[in-house]
Parts: sequence; C-alpha cells; structure tokens
Amino acid sequence: MDQIDELILAETPREAEAIAIIDAPGLVEAALEITGDVRVWCDDVREAREVPEELLVAHPTELAGVDLAWGHLPQALAALDEQAASIQGAADVTFITGGRQKHMNRTMNEVLAKHFVAVNATRGHKKSRALRAWGPNNLPTEFPKLRRRPEVDLVIAAHGATFAGNKVDAGTRLLLQHLDVPGADVLDFGSGNGVISAVLARAGHRVHARDVSWSAVAATAETALANNLTLEISWADGLEELEDESFDAIVTNPPFHQGVAKESTPTLQMFDDARRVLRPGGQLWCVYNSHLPYRKELNARLGRTSVVAQDRNYTVTLTQL
Repeated sequence: MDQIDELILAETPREAEAIAIIDAPGLVEAALEITGDVRVWCDDVREAREVPEELLVAHPTELAGVDLAWGHLPQALAALDEQAASIQGAADVTFITGGRQKHMNRTMNEVLAKHFVAVNATRGHKKSRALRAWGPNNLPTEFPKLRRRPEVDLVIAAHGATFAGNKVDAGTRLLLQHLDVPGADVLDFGSGNGVISAVLARAGHRVHARDVSWSAVAATAETALANNLTLEISWADGLEELEDESFDAIVTNPPFHQGVAKESTPTLQMFDDARRVLRPGGQLWCVYNSHLPYRKELNARLGRTSVVAQDRNYTVTLTQL
C-alpha cells in the first residue's frame, strides 16, 4: 500500500457487505479482511495483473450495488464522473477516493456532488488527501459518449478515462494530415479513442489497435462499431505476444504518462521492440510533444528517423527500416 491507500483505510468504516476497488490494487488484501464480496476494476492492464483474476470485473458497471467503494483519483474529471456513476445502485454507498494534493482541485468535489448527496474532504496525510462521498443519487450511466467529428468524418466514442475524450487531439490531427502508410497490416499503438485506427481501416488497411487502458480499448471498439469498421483490438502492454514480422507499419501517438506521473519507459520499450514485429522495409510513424527527445531515441534504437511535420507543440516523425 502507498500513502493514499493508508489514508483511505484510515477513513473507512470497518464493516461492509460489498466493496468496490477502482484503480487501487494495493487495497485488495485489506478489503478481503472485511468481506468476501470484493470487486476490482483497473483501467490500466498493468495494475489489473496485480489482482487475483477472480476478483476482477470485466466492465465498471459490474461494480454497481456495493455499499463501500475505494479508489485512486484519476487525472481526468470525466473518468471520476464515470467511476462515481459505476458504483451507484445500492440504497446507500460510501465512496472514498484519494490522491496527491498537488493533483486535486475543487472541481473534483463538484463532479462527486452530481452523484452523491454529500461530499467532503479529509485532512491531509503525507501530502495526500481523500474525498468522501455518500448518499447516492443513482443517476443513469451515460458512457461511452459518442460524437461525430466532421474534420475526420467519423463518429468518435470515449469513456471517462479515454485520452482526448471524443475529440481529435492536436497531435493526432497533425499526424493524420501527413499519414501515408504502405502495406496491408498496421498496428495502432496507444489507440486512445480509436480515431487513427478508424482512419486506417477506412483506407483499407487491416488494423490491430492496442492500448494499456481499458477505457481506450473499449472506446476504440465503440468507434469501430459506430462507423461500421472492423478492427482487431487488444488490451495489453507494449508489443508482447505480437508475432515477429507481423506488421508493415506501426502508427503511434504514444503516452508519456502513467496516471498522473510522467512515464516514457513503455514508449521507449516499444521503440526497442518495433524492429521485431515490423517486416523488412516497415515504417514507424510517431507524433509526440516536441519537447520530448523521441527523435534522438528513434535514431539510436531503430535507425534513421526524419521529421515529416512539426508545429509549435508537436512533431511527426517517420522511421524506415
């Protein structure tokens, strides 16, 4: 357990019939000491692997009906909205969710107040704080959210924690303006809301979409369904279990955060593994924040990398094997 878990436990009544745990695998053992009905949902597949498989739920709506819920505050307010909606259903439920104080704001209280009669904040503990909400309003769940985006002529879906929501973020927009992928088989690494996958599939490519986030994978699937497109989709970390020389190209708007923390290690590991899964002559297309040293890393790890496009905030590169 970390300091946030310790704070949540300190604020928790020691009796409950059913407990939901959201993005906080370190609390599983403590929950099992209180009740045998423990339901765990993790958006990040790496955290999900830390949890006994029999405790994991396949969809956040399966958390409904508990009388106590614990969680770590997500980065996105929409993700907190979906979390709060997912644990409604019982006559009464208490939700205790915590985070580092520097990442918290009053708007989080307002999001919880939409779903609960009462919300308050605990005292700080080791630079962390918890929010406590109780008295469910049992508002209907409204996720995923779909919206047509005329700039790509696609319906885009998003769950609460999906990167960029149901919008086309500026980096992806720059990438799509210049993307010219040869070959049939393409991997969209870090698929987010599925817009890159959808554009590639509409152009006739066979697309495998992959993301470490359940919210991204589910949104990508909904985007494909809404636009009558076929994708292969996997909730997985890195390029594991992908066959050697199975793709003509990888296209990626890679993440550089894990939760609220900056973390580039998964992207750099993907760069290292890309040579294995790409066919001879394959390409890696990448868009990233221009301040990141990814072109240098690509040159060192994969080979000569050229800048295809660049603006004040984003850089698009092409690496040719």
